[in-house]
Amino acid sequence: MSEAEDVAQDVPLSTRIRQDVPHSARMYDYFLGGKDHYAVDREAAERVLGVFPNMRTAVQANRAFMRRSTRALARLGLRQWLDIGTGIPTSPNLHEVAQSVAPDARVVYVDNDPVVLAHSRALMTSTPEGRTAYIHGDVHDPEAILAAPQLAATLDLGQPVVLSMVALLHFVPDVHEARSIVDRLFKHLPAGSALVLSHATAELDVDGAPKVQEIYNQVGTTLQLRSRAQFATFFEGLDLLEPGIVTAHRWRPDDDAADRLPTSVTDAQVSFYAGVGVKR
Repeated sequence: MSEAEDVAQDVPLSTRIRQDVPHSARMYDYFLGGKDHYAVDREAAERVLGVFPNMRTAVQANRAFMRRSTRALARLGLRQWLDIGTGIPTSPNLHEVAQSVAPDARVVYVDNDPVVLAHSRALMTSTPEGRTAYIHGDVHDPEAILAAPQLAATLDLGQPVVLSMVALLHFVPDVHEARSIVDRLFKHLPAGSALVLSHATAELDVDGAPKVQEIYNQVGTTLQLRSRAQFATFFEGLDLLEPGIVTAHRWRPDDDAADRLPTSVTDAQVSFYAGVGVKR
């Protein structure tokens, strides 16, 4: 039996994948051009595209930032990742990117979503030298994530770890809680660890982005857009890697031609801030 199946058996039988209400992970999959969504998700996603036509560009920029930041940190010598808010697997997944640079990289994925759990086998395709694991856990309970046996079996918290929460914290409505989550996780990681974040904002498209937030809230997913100044507070006390806090497509855009968006793409079309900080 695979580790993913072991995880699945630990999930209460009451957990159900609902097909009658839109789902943020499935909507994201639709924006990325995936196939793991239902009509209700497509309908909600099309509503978003109606008020923010560049949503597909935005999520592609966000995904490309994940790939570029992962490669950059692997090249700096980091070999361990804790990826929270994983989402529906979309190849190349984080471990595939990290292990393309460092075959011995180890990745623990975390999500509380039964949709992601149903697809978690796709996250278990590690190289022989490395390892991956999946935790069915909730970002609102950082201590449970850190105490999970899958994490202890995969990562050495005595060595630097990349804490990756890409496009996640805007689903935590209270900014103080969001900061607390980052602090409660990151304080257990040693010097040399890195924090990788991206976050949706309304600052760059003051007309379209708030309408996106309204649609998500209407379909049952609380979305809280934040300013650059608010986003920057998540990195307090860390050394930001160049180029600092920028829109997602401007974070080291020349790293790989395959991840480069057209030069005509604007900050407003992306509307995601991104950054990478390193613990002293």
